[in-house]
Amino acid sequence: MAPERPSERPSERRSAARTSVVWDALRPAVEGATDVLDIGGGTGGFAVRVAELGARVTVVDPSPDALAALGRRARELDVAVEGLQGDLSTLLEVVEPESADVVLCHGVLEVVDDAAAALTTLRTVLRPGGVLSLLVAQRHAAVVARAMAGHFGQAHALLDAAPGTRDGRSGVRFTADELTDLVSGAGFETTAMHGVRVFADLVPGSLLDLEPGSTGALVELERAVASRPEYFPLAAQLHFLAR
Repeated sequence: MAPERPSERPSERRSAARTSVVWDALRPAVEGATDVLDIGGGTGGFAVRVAELGARVTVVDPSPDALAALGRRARELDVAVEGLQGDLSTLLEVVEPESADVVLCHGVLEVVDDAAAALTTLRTVLRPGGVLSLLVAQRHAAVVARAMAGHFGQAHALLDAAPGTRDGRSGVRFTADELTDLVSGAGFETTAMHGVRVFADLVPGSLLDLEPGSTGALVELERAVASRPEYFPLAAQLHFLAR
């Protein structure tokens, strides 16, 4: 792995620790893709990286400000990224069925009204044999985070919450089993599952800011546990790849 650059800001170091596992899994799926659709892709954190590999990327996002920032970023890097205003509920109004080789849906399933229906829509816009990259918040880790912050009542309420219960503004959080069932029910076959941010959210920011090499070591640790099912309950997010 490349060494940390002295010019990296603390936020960039923590972002690297949080996104490396997802990118490691996603990159082989998008390297040969022609058309990639990123739902809720915002300012293009993943979309621009995918476009740099040669794919045509379309980002669908409800925020005009985010899409404007995406456009500036794409022009600066001279990559093929198109921004369309919309969300999962209106996706078929702005995107043709079977128009994408890969669909990214990161941090979106938590806030839709019907997760099963949303996955069916995503299947509709994928070409036969296409790949879905799905990143969602994981419930067990949220219980731990609430307890560590001293919010014991919130932790207890989330612990006993029924599947599909919204966690305030954070939306619905899923377990690995719940997400597996949803993905299968929508007609997908899961090909890989990873735990994301198993340790990254627990490590003090001051450690990454002050200790040379700590970000690289944390990324390697995250990679080492990402595919080990016993660590999935500790992951802040779950990343699924499915066909």
